[in-house]
Amino acid sequence: MPTAPQTTHELYQALKENDRRPYGRTRTVTAEELVDAAEQFAEAAPLVHALLELQEAYTYGSEPRKSPVVFARLLTLFDEQPDVFDERLRHMLFWRFKWVAHALRQLPEIPLASLRQWLTEMRHRYEKAGLGLQPYYGQAYQLAAHVGEDTTPAYELWAGRTRTRLSDCEACEICERALYHLVAGDDERALRTWEPVLAGKESCQEEPARSVSYALLPLLRTGRTDRARELHLAGYRGCRRNPSMSQEVGRHLEFCALTGNEARGLELLAENRSLFDEVDSPLDLLGFLTGVEVLLQRVELLGHGELPTAGYAGRTWTVAGLRAEVRGRADDLAARFDARNGTTAHTDRRRARLDRAPLLDALELTLRPRSLDDVAPAAPVAAPAARTAAAVPESLPELIARARELDEQGHPDAPACWARLRTLVAARDYTHPDDPAVGPLVRLRADLLADEASRAGDKDEFAVAADLYEEAAGLYDDAGLPGQAALARASALLAAAEVPAQGAADATEAKAAALTAAHASMVRLHEEAPGLAPYHEARLLRLRATALGLRLQTSGSEEHVAPVLAEVDLLHAFATRHDVVGQVSGALLLRASTYALSGDLPAAVTGIDALLDRLKAHGPAWHLPRTLGLRGRLQLGLQDAQAAHADLTESLRLAADWPADAVDTARLHGDLAQACMYLGRPDEALRHLTRSAELDLRHGSRTDAFCTFSNAAQLSLDLGRVEDCIALLDSLLAESDVASGELDDRLVAQLRLTRARALHAGDDLKAATTEFVALAAESAGWDDDPGSHAMIAAETAVLLGESGEFGRAREAADQALAAHARDPRYEQLSSCLRELARLQGQQQGPDGLADALAFLADAGRIADEARAAGYEARGRSLDSALAYEYGRVNAYAGAYGDALAALEKALALLGEPGAEQEHAGEWAECVRLAGAVEGIYLERPAPALTRLDAAVSRLTALGHTDETESLTSLAARLRDEE
Repeated sequence: MPTAPQTTHELYQALKENDRRPYGRTRTVTAEELVDAAEQFAEAAPLVHALLELQEAYTYGSEPRKSPVVFARLLTLFDEQPDVFDERLRHMLFWRFKWVAHALRQLPEIPLASLRQWLTEMRHRYEKAGLGLQPYYGQAYQLAAHVGEDTTPAYELWAGRTRTRLSDCEACEICERALYHLVAGDDERALRTWEPVLAGKESCQEEPARSVSYALLPLLRTGRTDRARELHLAGYRGCRRNPSMSQEVGRHLEFCALTGNEARGLELLAENRSLFDEVDSPLDLLGFLTGVEVLLQRVELLGHGELPTAGYAGRTWTVAGLRAEVRGRADDLAARFDARNGTTAHTDRRRARLDRAPLLDALELTLRPRSLDDVAPAAPVAAPAARTAAAVPESLPELIARARELDEQGHPDAPACWARLRTLVAARDYTHPDDPAVGPLVRLRADLLADEASRAGDKDEFAVAADLYEEAAGLYDDAGLPGQAALARASALLAAAEVPAQGAADATEAKAAALTAAHASMVRLHEEAPGLAPYHEARLLRLRATALGLRLQTSGSEEHVAPVLAEVDLLHAFATRHDVVGQVSGALLLRASTYALSGDLPAAVTGIDALLDRLKAHGPAWHLPRTLGLRGRLQLGLQDAQAAHADLTESLRLAADWPADAVDTARLHGDLAQACMYLGRPDEALRHLTRSAELDLRHGSRTDAFCTFSNAAQLSLDLGRVEDCIALLDSLLAESDVASGELDDRLVAQLRLTRARALHAGDDLKAATTEFVALAAESAGWDDDPGSHAMIAAETAVLLGESGEFGRAREAADQALAAHARDPRYEQLSSCLRELARLQGQQQGPDGLADALAFLADAGRIADEARAAGYEARGRSLDSALAYEYGRVNAYAGAYGDALAALEKALALLGEPGAEQEHAGEWAECVRLAGAVEGIYLERPAPALTRLDAAVSRLTALGHTDETESLTSLAARLRDEE
């Protein structure tokens, strides 16, 4: 706290500000400082308020040892100066007797006799004050349940009594009743009892998050898996990283462990690593650690005990190491509670949790399901499980020969052979075979360099690839293999041409020129190279055609089409003549691709159809998935989504027969997502998007992966799958390259922006506003993109308005307006300002009218600017929408004459409705509000009814019957009141 409050007004203001902070050390320390500040004032009331705030901070900050001490001071003040406590403060004081009882139960060092003595004190105080004893019996039952003795009579004494003003809230009492049935083994009755809380009808500070965490396993046991999944996502978000809800976090970890989601459990554990050190409550810590142990035990049982995991600060942990540490600490805590209570209840409950068998082999909890193999460090990208990997020869000469044979064919199993050879050659004891058929070691080293260069090119590391190919060419020369050297040099030329030009004024033109030069060099190289075998010449022709194909793809110029087709014809004729099967199909694929690039999709499809027939008859079979994938993309271009979906699905099925990197399955899943969207199957599209992104991520294409994930998150939000969206984005934002700042900051900002919108859609206004405010501050520095800052600041302003913080909303709106002046966003800014005016008018009535009208005046200037710039809104007309909002805001403020005049203007701007549904709906709403203002508030029902009846007739004649319902209802009300 910068400076201590010097007046009681400043103190109360500081208390109010601290109350807006989340529970945790910052809020607690500030509350402690405010108590110190309150003690300087002569009157006791400021100190009472400060102590109440401090006790709340301790209670919800999981510091139970300190809460009773603060309450003792409050109780002393109440005994000495009861007049200081008005009705509200008195109610808070008696309410917090329960907080102290709860705090004492959490501390095993407090004797059981002291807990019972406190309940006796509570009963005495309640009786003396004439208060009902149901809250006392509630605490007595909770103590009995904690100890594990006499729970049934204690429950009946509490549950049968009538609630009072000091009873726990409905949600908390529902949870206690449900837990009683759960402990009795009646899952169905527990879930029926919980339903009002799980359905969101009852809630409080801790609910429904607490109830949800307990209900997850009963839901699974009774077959309600979808509900369990849904509640896990929403419930976890309500308790994560919260020390006072660490037991709930532990139960979510347990849920992951028992549903085949161990990898997600480890991810959530990492997110909550601070709880190991922040939870001061021994009882909460016991519950948390037991949930952690259930998870770690399961991971270790699955053979992943050496996986790294998050744990206590100060050292690195493996799953096995942390499990041993957690087990020792949790066993000790359970023993201490049992010693205090004189029972074995806590040890027994802990053992029951640890002994539970998994309830499901696999439950897909999120849009990003991952296995423990996926989260292992440097996890290799495995081939699909459906394929049995080709056997690699054991004999070194056979392995070398096999690798070269497969490489010559372009076979997808070649990389596995090269990878094995690379390992063998790198070994210290490697001895090269003295075999003329194998050739010298220098040739093998050249082969390995060429394979490495190919893999670098696949990763778009073109400069690296070019250097490696050149080095390989030199070694081939040394080995006396001019044909191989020519191929390597041609590949180097192509890779070098794809390196982005630095400082070029026109990057597209520069790349096209580089590819033209590379092609010319390849032609010369081809003409001058001696000793070319047919497969060398075919591959050189393929590289030449590829260079020109890439030039066409880069430039899109019609004049570049014919040269590609000419080269393709040369390749096809040569490969056919020499029966180089792979290059025949390669030529046909290039031809079809060229037709597609030139815009002749029917010709491309005809070519692909012929190629597919040939591949099915003559092979090579590994070209089928890629060819079907291309036909699927062409069908998308022809708007035949059904045919595209069939081709792409078959392509994916066939791709499973080959190594994972043989076919771009990430691209296939992405194209399938597009086909599914065209077919109106968005949920299926969502699955393909997330699969595509995960594959890109595993193959190292992280930027592409995060872009696709971003699209998936937006789609899930559009589908109303808010919790899925948030869970996906939380998982992505926890990735190491996001946390370290390696990923593009604008892409990260887009992920955070979507998450903030999802939080808002999920009614978490506080969290959404916090994220928007942070994004608005960051985007203010985007000098190259002021338009994006304008939109972010505008959304931020609206959320601040929804929170009632209109001063800050005005500041954010001013930022948006300043950015808009540099890069106009007419529609978005107008909508933001109108919504702010509506919110202020609705929340503040006449008191907020002046500021609301100021927002509308700004919106009016934007409408004028848009009109002058010739901008046409894609949605509502800016002018008619503004006039309508003037009417609504004035109506909120009671200025009904001005409201009606504004609505008349809006109707004039809109004109009479026509066939368009959207325009008819806007017109009908304007008529409805005008009728309400005129008929109800201005008490002129006759003209209002005339207006409404005419509108109903007009809309009915146009067939807009749905739009008449609100008008008919209002007219009926006005007639009833006449």
